[in-house]
Amino acid sequence: MTFRNVWEKTLVQLQEMVTKNALDMWIKTLEPVAYKDDAAVLISPSPFQRDIVMSKYKDVISAAMTEVVGFEIDINVITQEENVKTPSHKTEEPKEEEPDPISNFTASIVHPEYTFDNFVVGDSNRHAHAACMAVAQNPSGAYNPLFIYGASGLGKTHLLYAIQNEVKRKYADKNCLYVRSEDFTNEFIEAVRNNNQSDFKNKYRTVDLFMVDDVQFLGGKESTQSEFFHTFEALYGDNKQIILVSDRPPRDIQLLTDRLRSRFESGVIVSVGQPEYELKAAIIRQRCQFYKMDLSDEVVEFIAQHVKSNIRQIEGVLKKMMAYRLISQSTPNMAIAQSAIRDITNENQPLPVVIDKILLEVSREYDVTIDEICSSRRVEKITNARQIAMYIMREITPMSLPEIGKQFGNRDHSTVHHAIERVEYKIRMNSNLKLRIDDIIKNI
Repeated sequence: MTFRNVWEKTLVQLQEMVTKNALDMWIKTLEPVAYKDDAAVLISPSPFQRDIVMSKYKDVISAAMTEVVGFEIDINVITQEENVKTPSHKTEEPKEEEPDPISNFTASIVHPEYTFDNFVVGDSNRHAHAACMAVAQNPSGAYNPLFIYGASGLGKTHLLYAIQNEVKRKYADKNCLYVRSEDFTNEFIEAVRNNNQSDFKNKYRTVDLFMVDDVQFLGGKESTQSEFFHTFEALYGDNKQIILVSDRPPRDIQLLTDRLRSRFESGVIVSVGQPEYELKAAIIRQRCQFYKMDLSDEVVEFIAQHVKSNIRQIEGVLKKMMAYRLISQSTPNMAIAQSAIRDITNENQPLPVVIDKILLEVSREYDVTIDEICSSRRVEKITNARQIAMYIMREITPMSLPEIGKQFGNRDHSTVHHAIERVEYKIRMNSNLKLRIDDIIKNI
């Protein structure tokens, strides 16, 4: 059975797993290009479509193809420009003895859209950008460890991937590892449960570049902090580069042991601040060029003025406008920009209205009452709906964890944090849950 046959059977399988609109708009237009071992490469007509598929449908496509062939297959979607191996869309399996440039490309480059070249620099992120450039040019130099902090959606993860891609370009033999602190914690728990700590230590203590995102979530996890400390010490003692990212500086991370805090503060600490108007406008113009979308200066200025602080929201606004352009085949105007901003930021709705809508939509989706969601009952069905509601509030509102807790019978922030972690774990285990939550958010 050829790879194209596999893809055609996968499309049939997907008819039962995604909506017809999603299948027709985002998935059927993909082209199968290469298959080797457990990796399938698909070509997308545009970077915009690639981003949508990789963020929303990657896991469900992988599950469908796995069902067809009988063993687990990973999915990677690239654009024609990234297709360095088969520009003519050939779908024959590569011969075993031949090297596979696409596999080499995807193995060494992580998120190729995140580079220093397309990171827009302004006053609010200049120092962080310079420090990351220095690390990429000379790992394990003077900037070790490097600690980057700032609010969500300001480009910290972009900088991490840019460092990794630049290091892999300059030093192909270096072993780079990116991990979120939650994943580090979960892997450590599994290692202890299965009594294979040696494999865990071998994975994390033999890398050349160790990048940890969201280290603030290590707070309060004593056993994990102990293991993380020894991992840190082993790598630092071997002169390996360590980069840590958080939403706050080390001194503000609650329930962090003194020895870890001192290690975090022992290197260089840089912040990524709220973007100024000029930086937001420059980012919008750069992303428009990337998406090949023309916007008038008036529309660019309007978006920069009304998306207050989150660069990720700028990306969301532009993607919604891009979707409009693809559907209508016309250039987005001011009215479309206003609509996209309202959808992304909810700035046309008071926060209490948004909260009520979240509770209403979750109650409808999971067939429980709003009173049950906000109660202290621990029936699995109610608990699950409550955790989903907490997760969505964190995703689409500016509320802090304590503020979210107040909406559910004055629960403390640790309970909310645990609920959000549980939902994130379930999403990683079941991609359909993410699609279900996205549908709820769309209704809201």
